[in-house]
Amino acid sequence: MKYISILGSTGSIGVSTLDIIQHYPDRFKVLGLAAGTNVDLLEEQCRRFKPIAVSLKREADAQKLQARLGQGGTEVYWGAEGLIRLATLDQVQLVVSAVVGIAGLMPTLAAIEAGKDIALANKEVLVTAGELLMRKVAEVGVKLIPVDSEHSAIFQCLQGVHKNEIARLILTASGGPFADFPSSQLAEVTPEQALRHPTWKMGDKISVDSASLMNKGLEVIEARWLFDVEVDRIEVLIHPQSIVHSMVELADGSIIAQLGIADMRIPILYALSYPERLSNPLPPLDLTKSAGLTFSRPDTDRFPCLEYAYQAAKAGGTHPTALNAANEVAVAAFLNSEIGFNDIAYIVKQIVDEHQYQKLSNIQQTLLADKWARKMAKSQLAAVN
Repeated sequence: MKYISILGSTGSIGVSTLDIIQHYPDRFKVLGLAAGTNVDLLEEQCRRFKPIAVSLKREADAQKLQARLGQGGTEVYWGAEGLIRLATLDQVQLVVSAVVGIAGLMPTLAAIEAGKDIALANKEVLVTAGELLMRKVAEVGVKLIPVDSEHSAIFQCLQGVHKNEIARLILTASGGPFADFPSSQLAEVTPEQALRHPTWKMGDKISVDSASLMNKGLEVIEARWLFDVEVDRIEVLIHPQSIVHSMVELADGSIIAQLGIADMRIPILYALSYPERLSNPLPPLDLTKSAGLTFSRPDTDRFPCLEYAYQAAKAGGTHPTALNAANEVAVAAFLNSEIGFNDIAYIVKQIVDEHQYQKLSNIQQTLLADKWARKMAKSQLAAVN
């Protein structure tokens, strides 16, 4: 039996993780669940999975849930401290880190320091502090298993491969809902359009990031730290069918690819069961029903966020933190209809260009760079209106 805490249990990854877990009651047991503000769904999850502790973002919501659940059963915490409690529960062996944004950084670090294995579905953790976290992973001796479909694919392709045999990592991208939109139309697209991803069912923030290709840029930075490969050897290809989830090119010219249906429950199950593979209740991939597999290079003129991410990754230090923070502020403003779609890239570029390089040597630097970039990005919102 593997004991699990899920940080972000009411989001799309959390819900899918619980869906997988309920199919394997003899293999996995949920001890902790952390959510944002969705009290009703967390209550339902508590009654179904009976965790020993849960956490919510706000104290008032925690009190409301505790009143509904009653005393003497599940403990209810709140805030940043609550996330860390859930990440470090004594019996927990694996923490699923699926909190959106940099909010997942400190609880993930706390879980690593407490000796917990990590199933990582929060790319911002490695974008903002990848060097520090991977060093801590090696120091403590825990496993960090990627949940993102692209990084899970590469992780699977690299089983049995030596680092010196890797020529390139190839991340695939669907292209998002605006792949065929001319530049003139992008300025007018709405949040509702951006949320209609053609292949994957995802949360709001990651859906917008996919539409702007920033998600792929963040994945490039994440892959750089996960697999210890230089940024120049990480390539992105547009693959609208979302069947090939990513590839690895080896020194002899061979390319190993991982294929599957577009369902996050496949990489989630692999992360939960690693190094084993368990039978999956999902339908298998039927290649005879595919019209074909196509690949093309991304258009960074129309979607410059990907190029900005590469630039931040090459600059290193706290630049990826500034990139990520500016993007989080800009995406939130776009979802609230405060700015246009193209303004996301504009704001990100302003902040990354203005950011002063700092060598990243501790988590405090990450948090300070994040705070600075958010403040500057918010000041830019008025400039684009």
